[in-house]
Amino acid sequence: MSICSLYEREQLLTYCPNQGNLPISKVVLITGTSTGLGISLAIQSARAGHRVYATMRNLGKKGGLEAAASDADVSVNILQLDVQDTASINAAVDTIIDAEGRIDTLINNAGAGFVRTTEQASEEDIDWVMDVNFMGVVRCTKAVMPHMRKARSGHIITISSVGGLVGQPFNEIYCAAKFAVEGYSEALACYVTPNFGINFTTVEPGGIQSEFANNVLKHVQGTGGMLEDEYLPILQKYIGGAENRQSGEDIYQTTDEVAAVVMKCMDAENPPIRTRTSKWGEDFTRFKTKLDPTGEKQQVAVVKQFLS
Repeated sequence: MSICSLYEREQLLTYCPNQGNLPISKVVLITGTSTGLGISLAIQSARAGHRVYATMRNLGKKGGLEAAASDADVSVNILQLDVQDTASINAAVDTIIDAEGRIDTLINNAGAGFVRTTEQASEEDIDWVMDVNFMGVVRCTKAVMPHMRKARSGHIITISSVGGLVGQPFNEIYCAAKFAVEGYSEALACYVTPNFGINFTTVEPGGIQSEFANNVLKHVQGTGGMLEDEYLPILQKYIGGAENRQSGEDIYQTTDEVAAVVMKCMDAENPPIRTRTSKWGEDFTRFKTKLDPTGEKQQVAVVKQFLS
């Protein structure tokens, strides 16, 4: 079993690389670290002894990360990086390369949810969702790959979602972006990994505790509220179900639990191509992942078909 398949809650909560053998210190670039999972990723990476470059679009929002780092008594380097701006991405990567000479791990964490039907979403909305969640991953990956390829080493971890495997109501645009991320990473893994030593992993959380239902309401209200149309009763049922599911004990995870799975992937000798972060996620996606939970079998089949 892959180390990243060990999603039991007790193991996630007790996992700490500094207890026992300290892993080799890595230079880690993380996007989207102003809130939530990004903060947990930065703090846990720093606790593991890695050199952390935590980035965010708006440095005016760095207070939460700084406070968390102070509470944890760890050091992180904070840089500006907007995943929608190639110049800012290249500037951040150049800064890290100048200071460290390498980037060992990129964690593509920046992203945005979107709850809207296709009929109600504008083309501008759709372009934005795809740009942040998919093109942002492509831009950051493209910026670090030349350095990793030169080193013949590296790991690009992308925070995807169970929505990258299973389409869900009112999330079709968001799911489309995450499906794109999954295909992008799988395609890179089948030829870049064996030839240049760069690993690719997509991490697929389900819900994150006490954020999902609020985000659903926020996205609906922020894009015009609940429209009085034929979708309204279905949307109300969806939101009510999200609120009920949030109270379920084993459905939603904390950001620290999800970050702990990412840390295991980062430290794995042979990291999986994809992994879920909870038993609920495994169950929810079982029809697509049961025969090939880590993606390794599919990768072998693709390589055999096209590159042998």
